[in-house]
Amino acid sequence: MFGRVRAWSRGHEKLAAALRVAPLATLCVLLAVPYANDIPPGGGAYPSLAGYLGMSAALLLPLLWRDRPLGSFAAVSLISFVQWLADIDVIPANLAVPVALWAVAYRCSFRWALAAGLVAELGVFLALVNWNTPTFSVFFSGSIFMVTVWLTGLYASTRRRYLEGLEERAERAERERDQQARMAAAAERARIARELHDVVAHNVSVMVVQADGAGYALDSDPEQARVAVKAISKTGRAALAEMRRLVGVLREDERMTTDYTPQPSLAQLGELVRASVVPARLQVGGAPRELPEGQQLAVYRIVQEALTNALKHGGPGARAVVELDYSGPELVVRVTDDGRGAAAPRSPDGHGLIGMRERAGMYGGAVSAGPRPGGGFEVLARLPMAQAA
Repeated sequence: MFGRVRAWSRGHEKLAAALRVAPLATLCVLLAVPYANDIPPGGGAYPSLAGYLGMSAALLLPLLWRDRPLGSFAAVSLISFVQWLADIDVIPANLAVPVALWAVAYRCSFRWALAAGLVAELGVFLALVNWNTPTFSVFFSGSIFMVTVWLTGLYASTRRRYLEGLEERAERAERERDQQARMAAAAERARIARELHDVVAHNVSVMVVQADGAGYALDSDPEQARVAVKAISKTGRAALAEMRRLVGVLREDERMTTDYTPQPSLAQLGELVRASVVPARLQVGGAPRELPEGQQLAVYRIVQEALTNALKHGGPGARAVVELDYSGPELVVRVTDDGRGAAAPRSPDGHGLIGMRERAGMYGGAVSAGPRPGGGFEVLARLPMAQAA
């Protein structure tokens, strides 16, 4: 219930502040009768009815500044001090002082709450002096009242911060629980993907064996070759179905954001180098060979990440060189820069390097990275060249 009331107050701050002031305003109106009849409560200096109503409004209006408790307390205290200077007795609206004091203790830091408490205590003393009754017992009673209000505000503030801490911890625990659930789901999807990968690999192996058998029997036993081709077709359909399930599992979180743009290949590598923010040039050694699309994508991503590292760590004025060497049994990819990357702090197992190693490892390759002897940084990848299907 209190939670709903608090939520409603946050959504209707002006109305909630007016409702808080309404009881005190009603009290001031009800106690205006003696001033209307020209009968002062204490028999001393007192304002006229118009002055009473004006002072009451001036003391109560600052209480509507709920989001500015210090300003509200300062305004109420200043008006009360002017009232004391004018030698006017205390009126019911002066209860705005402890109300504003409570708001400061509730919403502000302890030092501001302490300062406001001292100001309120000074106000109690000045009011008693104006009444010509500065006895210790009366001052003690007034002080006890102010201190009680002050302590109540501090307790409410501590309670509010405690509840906010509980809510924050609950929200954090909920986020962590959701994150753990997502991690568990991702791990389960990865396990299923590995199992489906084994199934697909088995089916492909069967297809290869059947294709070899069909090739041998094509001339000597056409009927046997026909049976083998049918088996290849059946196994291929099964492998394709399992592959679709595999891709569906891996893209479980990407179904709403699937990108059907073709993946880049080595044909776009020159465009990547020319578009790099770091000035770079491409050098190709040996006769380029046709590589599988997946391997071309891996090389493209390795070069892209290496150029990104050169941009982040190379510093101003750095230049990069991208080299592809097809002359050996391995495709050698070397990306070097002449910047200050060797001296820049970097993690040896950063996400970029891990990603490059994973992509190269898929094709039996390896990636190394480190500072160059003459300065700058070098990323070197070696991938065995597989023939395109």
